[in-house]
Amino acid sequence: MNQYILILMLIGLASFSMSWMPKISSYTRISYSVFYVLIGVIVYSLFPKELPDPLPAHHPEISLHLTELVVIISLMGAGIKIDRPFTIKSWGIPLKLVTITMILSIAFSIFIGYYFLSLGLASAILLGACLAPTDPVLAADVQVAPPNETIKSETRFSLTAEAGLNDGMAFPFVWLAITVGLVTTTSAHGLIGQWFSFDVVYRIILGLISGYLLGRFIGFIIFKLSNKYELLQTRDGLVAISATLIVYSLTEFMSGYGFIAVFICAISLRHYEKGNAYHTELHSFSDQIERMLVSVLLILFGGMLARGILAPLDWKMAGFVLFFMFFIRPVSGLLTLSATKISFHEKLGISFFGIRGVGTVFYLSFAFSEFDFKYQDRIWAIGAFAILLSIIIHGFTATRVMKKLTKT
Repeated sequence: MNQYILILMLIGLASFSMSWMPKISSYTRISYSVFYVLIGVIVYSLFPKELPDPLPAHHPEISLHLTELVVIISLMGAGIKIDRPFTIKSWGIPLKLVTITMILSIAFSIFIGYYFLSLGLASAILLGACLAPTDPVLAADVQVAPPNETIKSETRFSLTAEAGLNDGMAFPFVWLAITVGLVTTTSAHGLIGQWFSFDVVYRIILGLISGYLLGRFIGFIIFKLSNKYELLQTRDGLVAISATLIVYSLTEFMSGYGFIAVFICAISLRHYEKGNAYHTELHSFSDQIERMLVSVLLILFGGMLARGILAPLDWKMAGFVLFFMFFIRPVSGLLTLSATKISFHEKLGISFFGIRGVGTVFYLSFAFSEFDFKYQDRIWAIGAFAILLSIIIHGFTATRVMKKLTKT
């Protein structure tokens, strides 16, 4: 069978079925990610030679840019969904999660990765950085409803805002891993200071400013100028994807964090004429594109499993992932939220649903393209096992738990 035609058919079937997957997930109470990963394992087992090699280590550039594209589209979709205006008080929980919880999770992971998995300091830092962020792509089951929906949930809001913020906030730690790797293998001096001033301070601030200003500018064009000039009037959802690419590329050109900029842009745009029905159209289109790409990525992930990405995994590495999922993230979250005035069940839900996903693949692909880390096969195995475990555990529990928490 012609490989190209087979790939086209697979993409077509995956995207076609995704049209009904949200309803199927709602009915079965099982995340659609579970179904697509299973399909990927089956398809790659049936056609081992006909389909392209899915292992990211064999195609680093494709893995890097495909996951990058999905993440930024997901960040735009997540930001447009959030109705709550930004204040330090009202966003207190997600801000705590992206600082205290994430840093605690990274610190625990570094300690275990260095002392018990013997990965080396740079690789241990990278491991923590790629596992700590909650993924915005595979977290649809725990996120808020589309714009202007009446259903409100503190748990859903906190997880959506956290997923939107911490994909960018984890980037400095990825750069820290790269910097530590360079320091330990070269005679370069002053790199840690440069990392803090440039990769932490400058890039974060630029991402925030760029995202806010561009979001306001785009909102001005599509909501204000369009009312004055008929030529500029549009209701195309395509604007959301176009804005995503423009904001991300402009911010990256200035060496800022594009992930942060895209999410802040979406928040800024969302609160420009907040009640306008066009926001629903923008979200709907970005959501459809995201789900189409995600269906393909999940099948490829199933292919990774079928092709042996977990082969280097040993009991220590598997134990670490289980410990991270059931202890490090939940305990770090509960400690962070201990003084927060929400119910214990909400605290537990927020702490437990730190979903791993596409962001992990992106960060690993990015880091390995910048520096030759040791034990790359082992790190890929740990990351893939974390994603698989998250898909299974959260995929079977998220819908049920979120439904119960939303009622309360």
